[in-house]
Amino acid sequence: MLCLVPKKHTVFLVCLLLVCTIIGIPAVSAVTLTPGSSVTTTTISQGDPVYIRGIATGHPQAGLQIWFIGYNFVKLSNVQVNDDNSYEYELSKSDTANLANGQYFVLIQHPMMNGQFDVTYDPATGSVTNKISGKTLFKMTGSSSLQGTNAAAALIQAVGSQNIDDTFATVSFYVSSPGLTISPIGDKTSGSNFTITGTTNLAPGDNLQVEITSSSYQPTNKNQPSGFSGASGMVKVISGNGGKNTWSFDVDASTFTPDEYIVKVSGVEQDATASTTFNVVCGDSGDTCSLPAITNTTTTTTMVLTANQTPTVTMETLSTLPQTTVPVTTQKASLPAVICLAGLVLAVAVFRRD
Repeated sequence: MLCLVPKKHTVFLVCLLLVCTIIGIPAVSAVTLTPGSSVTTTTISQGDPVYIRGIATGHPQAGLQIWFIGYNFVKLSNVQVNDDNSYEYELSKSDTANLANGQYFVLIQHPMMNGQFDVTYDPATGSVTNKISGKTLFKMTGSSSLQGTNAAAALIQAVGSQNIDDTFATVSFYVSSPGLTISPIGDKTSGSNFTITGTTNLAPGDNLQVEITSSSYQPTNKNQPSGFSGASGMVKVISGNGGKNTWSFDVDASTFTPDEYIVKVSGVEQDATASTTFNVVCGDSGDTCSLPAITNTTTTTTMVLTANQTPTVTMETLSTLPQTTVPVTTQKASLPAVICLAGLVLAVAVFRRD
């Protein structure tokens, strides 16, 4: 069955189409561009990667143009949009390793309806130009160029101009030297469990080596007990807030003897370290602290009497286990008493002979 549209309705539709064309309403769905949770943290350390992620609708054939701007630093890259409208770009470790400390700006440029980037950069001249008019807008590199914040502001103004149909989204991050901190620990009780924490600008997922050793620990030979008391392990950096990521390490001090302990935290992927000390003390509830065993040496003297000879003395050294009391010994008869007893026996024998 053929349906006919009334003539007046046809005229109305044609007029509506003409009006849409005149005022520039596109015949495609609206375009959105967001960096999303683009940078894992607002502050990153030199040598950690930066990821730019977001959503860009419209499926631009030219992809997206990403501008990285910092002091004496400009980098342009192109990234394609996925079928699900997502995009991702990585500023690699080798790029950030050479970045100076400071703030960096990112602008993600969408070509919009005409399918081309209307604001472009010419690395040969260091100039940013309006491709529609051919006019040079400002210099981004080279002599008399804008730097850092000024360059980013000029680029935003250029892409946001009314005669440019491109759209954009922005985000910024800070770069600093790799760093670690350890929160104050305070005194801990022998046998307790506690957690050591700290902050860092290292990227989430980076590995940290934590080592806890006794200040009095010294290497020994294989025939002696080591006397080691401490702990060690690997932990990962966790995403934090306000540009500070966090880390934590759980400690079981059941084998820790009372002493001062040194804590050292080191980055595995990055060259960053931090150290501090804390004390392990005996508990306040009458608990006894286990101390290392000490071997005592006791010397005894034995009297040996031989007829018609001068008494001789022999020394015997005995190794005994640790003890808190001295063994009780029986006192021997003194030498004069023995002589008197012998004289008495001799007198009785003489009396009986008589």
